[in-house]
Amino acid sequence: MAAIRSIAFAGIGNMGWPMAANLVKAGFDVTVCDVTPGRAAQFVAEVGGKAAADAKAAAAGADCVITIVPTSKQVAEVAALIGPTLAKGTLVIDMTSGQPAKTREIAAELAKRGVAMIDAPVSGGVPRAKTGDLAIMLGGEEADLDRAEPVLKAMGTSLHRCGGIGAGQAMKALNNLSSAGTFLMGIEVLLIGQRFGLDPAKMVDVLNASSGMSNSSQRKFKQYVLNRRFDDGFGMELMVKDLGIALEVGRETQTATPFSALCKEMWAAALASLGPGHNHTHAALLSEKLAGETLGGNK
Repeated sequence: MAAIRSIAFAGIGNMGWPMAANLVKAGFDVTVCDVTPGRAAQFVAEVGGKAAADAKAAAAGADCVITIVPTSKQVAEVAALIGPTLAKGTLVIDMTSGQPAKTREIAAELAKRGVAMIDAPVSGGVPRAKTGDLAIMLGGEEADLDRAEPVLKAMGTSLHRCGGIGAGQAMKALNNLSSAGTFLMGIEVLLIGQRFGLDPAKMVDVLNASSGMSNSSQRKFKQYVLNRRFDDGFGMELMVKDLGIALEVGRETQTATPFSALCKEMWAAALASLGPGHNHTHAALLSEKLAGETLGGNK
């Protein structure tokens, strides 16, 4: 199979924009599209590449189509739109944090047309998307993953082959479940410590030098919570969606998940309390409200 040179990139939101920009920087022929009017043209003006009116126009003649949109429902809509126009041998790379079962259905439909699909959700947030240092979790056939690797390496430095189609998305959802749990637990730890008289910023330093260390203690508590910025680029709605996917995988595998179910309900409660449009780190506000305490420090 020929090497990938031309890429249609559907979805240049907070994550997709820097990821597509790194593909342009790596020398790929990139055509972008987005549902937000004018965003594709803005990308071309600021970064380069080409703009298309929609995914169907972007995918015409492309070796590869990348999707990174909010949900698997939207991936299915894109696949239905572009499927009839894709040439046999085109590779679809879905980088959405989607539903594994739905992704398998989409892949099966594309396979009837001779189009291969892999799933490749990412972790690392906007900062690591900008630097091309994302962790990418992969699901699909080995030959398809091999073909995609040069493209993926332009966006991430940590590639993990997890299994067949949908395995990457299952891993991503479970990763976010772990991250969500340690975030809320860590916030409660800081609230307890502050009420005891400890400095929460110093607590974070101790956690990061001790067994209580987590991604949240390293990359979120000082950077987005204690300074009250709450702006790391990952929305609360997306976190709640991913937790739902993780619990769905739990049900499908008949795995008892009482703690995980409570974690998901806490995040859903935070979303219901704060409303849409908030960053996921705003979830700390629910824990603060329950404790009657506002975290400070790290000025």
